[in-house]
Amino acid sequence: MKRVASLYLPDWPIERIVRLTVPAERIVARPEAAPSEVGPPDPARSATPRVGGWRPGARWARGDAAHPFKPMPSDEGRTPVRNTRGVPSSPPSHPRRHPGLVPGSTAQKYLSRELKSGPRHKAGVTEGGISGEAPAPLVTTLQQGNKLVIAAASPAARALGIIPGMAATQARALVPELDIRPADPEGDRAALRDLALRAARRWCPLVAISGEDGLFLDITGTAHLFGGEARMARGIVRLLARAGFTARLAVADTPGAAWALARYAPQLCAPAAHFDAIAPLPTAALRLEPRAIDLLKRLGVDTVGQLAALPRAPLARRFGGRLIARLDQASGRLPEPLDPVIPPEAIAVIQRFAEPIATADAIDHWLKELMPRLVTALAQAGLGARAIELVADRIDGVPQRLRIGLARPTRDAGHLLRLTLRRIEEIAPGYGIDALTLHVRRADPLGAEPFTETLEARAPDLAPLIDTLANRIGEAAVWRMAPLESDVPERALHAVPALDPPPAAERDLKASDVRRLDARAPDHPWHIRWPRPPRLLRRPELLDHVIAELPDQPPRRFTWRGETHRIVRADGPERIGGEWWKRSSERHSVRDYFQVENEAGQRFWLFRRGDGERSETGDLSWFIHGSFG
Repeated sequence: MKRVASLYLPDWPIERIVRLTVPAERIVARPEAAPSEVGPPDPARSATPRVGGWRPGARWARGDAAHPFKPMPSDEGRTPVRNTRGVPSSPPSHPRRHPGLVPGSTAQKYLSRELKSGPRHKAGVTEGGISGEAPAPLVTTLQQGNKLVIAAASPAARALGIIPGMAATQARALVPELDIRPADPEGDRAALRDLALRAARRWCPLVAISGEDGLFLDITGTAHLFGGEARMARGIVRLLARAGFTARLAVADTPGAAWALARYAPQLCAPAAHFDAIAPLPTAALRLEPRAIDLLKRLGVDTVGQLAALPRAPLARRFGGRLIARLDQASGRLPEPLDPVIPPEAIAVIQRFAEPIATADAIDHWLKELMPRLVTALAQAGLGARAIELVADRIDGVPQRLRIGLARPTRDAGHLLRLTLRRIEEIAPGYGIDALTLHVRRADPLGAEPFTETLEARAPDLAPLIDTLANRIGEAAVWRMAPLESDVPERALHAVPALDPPPAAERDLKASDVRRLDARAPDHPWHIRWPRPPRLLRRPELLDHVIAELPDQPPRRFTWRGETHRIVRADGPERIGGEWWKRSSERHSVRDYFQVENEAGQRFWLFRRGDGERSETGDLSWFIHGSFG
């Protein structure tokens, strides 16, 4: 018998915004469980910030609360499972003993609580951002004509009377502290499609998108692989909850019945009992138009059971055939085909050999045959390769793998072939190779490129050079530095791929702007620009045996890496404060930087931690941060 699961995500747009705005390092799995389940906190993993000076480059670790959920026990010797209230409850019955759950049974009630559970054990994310904080009312808005209307509202906002469709000005008048964000319907649909693709790879092969906030999963013949329908449903809900999403799930014999139960009464419906389960539900559970629902209410028809008891001919004449079709689809009299989301197939070309090959010339010959076929497959899919892998299957069962990375999407067969042939010597053929396969491990969309008739008009392309260097010395060794908004030197730059475009702020800073800044008066604070050393240490290193006069004098002597340096010239100090708006531990932190030169002419960039007057600014330790020349 066919079984369909309907997954309902009631707060999908809101929770997507929360996940995008909360920094990844602050999303920590912290289930809301009873204290008896979590146990006493571990002092070694406490999230309390350390007290003391500002250690350069330090990142305070945040501890995780112990997770109260344990791995699901096996079917043999099964033990009682504790719910989040700390009360032992019986697990669902074994699917081989009971094909369906009896309505009103202990197992059915237990599973209903699980399926209705909201963000009870979310991954540390609430509407306000982080678990432990009070949820803030959050809404998204869309432009409709000349006014902004509410597209989606968080549970905290709905509790205050804000509903979708309300004008944003009215919502702001009701709740002045309302957090209003622009809606992203395209992003929501793309993310839902991505979730459908993941579900098709993980749970069942046939997954369809249901509207803007749900999925249909055809679990016929696959539920037993996850321990039965009950355990599969509970696992899906908990997995989404750990990712920060509220989910409801119902299973029935038809998609229409599963859709209705997921939104109005989440449960696992027993086989052939789906119509009895949806009979007491309101008529909106049949996915009818709002106009038809209002008309049925005026006629006194409030539930699906009352609608099914009416004569069909008058209903068809008054409401059309759509109402009858929805009723028949929910009951199973009329089939409802699903439009599945098909995961894209990986692009690969393979060549098998009747006799094993073992020479570099033979591999070279067949690679020249395979690469044009791979490029043709990429062109048909409208993609450009970012990473390809050559797999040589040896007769002894030990495959040889050769991975090629690319800085930007490409379908240039000659360039791909040159990169691959340069590394043929890394393949050990052993007793012979049975087959050669070229896999596309990563690809990006690649459309038509403009054609220039003259070479002079064409800008130089650095991608082939970057690809050659990266595949020879490694991708991690080829990068460029990009600026970040930070006053702390080690945080002001970060490594990015060599061909990544510069950020908008860097592009907008033109040469004329720089000249205008330099032309300001000498006493203007923007005019003072201390030079930075071209070489910064990965991490500032502590200096020993430093002799310096406090509070504003440079060091006279210091020892670094066992070598003593005597200072003959110095300039400074340049004071840099801690980023108190990002890290509370740096509220009073201070660094005083000096440029110094020793007797041998070597120039260093040093700093003292603290201002030399107040103890809360630092412990007066000296560090070397870089060198000039």
